[in-house]
Amino acid sequence: MHLIPNIVWRYLINDCFYVCLVKLLTFVQKNPPTVTVFSQINITPIPVLYKKNFTKLPVWDFEDVYLRNNEARKPTCPKSLQNTEDPKFKEAVLPDVQLWLYKGLLNVAEWNRLAHFNNPFGFMEYKYNEVKRAVDLIPKPKSTGILPVPESSKDDCIRCAVVGSGGILNNSKMGKEIDSHDYVFRVNGAVTQGYEEDVGNRTSVYVHTAFSLYANILMLKKYGFNSIPQDEGIKYVMIPEGLRDFEWIQGLLQGKATNGSFKGVRPLKYFEGKFNESRFYVLHPDFLRYIRNRFMPSKQMQGIHWAMYRPTNGAFALFLALHTCDIVDAYGFITEDHHKYSNYYYETLKKTSVIFFINHDYGLEIKTWKKLHDSGIIRLFQRH
Repeated sequence: MHLIPNIVWRYLINDCFYVCLVKLLTFVQKNPPTVTVFSQINITPIPVLYKKNFTKLPVWDFEDVYLRNNEARKPTCPKSLQNTEDPKFKEAVLPDVQLWLYKGLLNVAEWNRLAHFNNPFGFMEYKYNEVKRAVDLIPKPKSTGILPVPESSKDDCIRCAVVGSGGILNNSKMGKEIDSHDYVFRVNGAVTQGYEEDVGNRTSVYVHTAFSLYANILMLKKYGFNSIPQDEGIKYVMIPEGLRDFEWIQGLLQGKATNGSFKGVRPLKYFEGKFNESRFYVLHPDFLRYIRNRFMPSKQMQGIHWAMYRPTNGAFALFLALHTCDIVDAYGFITEDHHKYSNYYYETLKKTSVIFFINHDYGLEIKTWKKLHDSGIIRLFQRH
């Protein structure tokens, strides 16, 4: 008779318990309780799961279960994306999916669910305490909808532009059109100085990771990117792609130097004295996994490099806009004719090419943006 090690028993018991718990939570989401549920259940974090032990993306019974928010914005705009007639998009979209991660949303029960998913879609390979101490510093947003309907709006609609960094914007003269939107989303190296005619100069929402912020400041100085956007009232949205992001968050919100990957770096300095935690948001792993699973499932998820794949920061920004705006126009996103343009719009002196790295599926993104455009979900800037 083969004896099963204690640690395996512990994992099986915790995991079996959690499958039942998730099913009960799914029921609770549809039938909201009037009291806090499960707060007194005495459970412990499951043993750490490691990506190296899986040859392809592991799919759990609760893979497609996401935290929901009953306070989610309910748009009244007649042109809202929630009113789309596209059957596939309508079936996939969850208007009340939880967008933000903040204090109070991470306890042991939630950890044991999210610990089954690799980063940035969950907390696989991490330890509970090293993530929780950062999450517990993140303030809860005052409202779910980070972008209010403009007072000037006559139809209660929120119009947004999402600006990527694609070379298709070179000599596009789209700057005025981009800035004419109610709100403008930008990502990564959001270079505007000197490129206003093509990309505009307004930024309402800046989407980034710790690495993209840190690296772009270093690498893009020659293009005039000396600081991150700091428009009045700007919202900063962080994609927590790895443990280093939670280390960054801890340093940022405590006003201290970080440990780990960015040891000694003070995140607060990049905001040049204009940081306001009430305008700082962190995307929830459930939202990121929901985008991957329902809108951008790549074939790469079925191979040995499954854990390397994730949608681009631009993709996450675009889908965030689709969940916070009513009308969305996308500029500088990859298209079928990307080979005609430089990789980035600020590369005006030389023509570079998009490199299809394994961590992203650019072929899938090309098809996804075209499909959303053809379905009327977004308006994608293209050149013919």
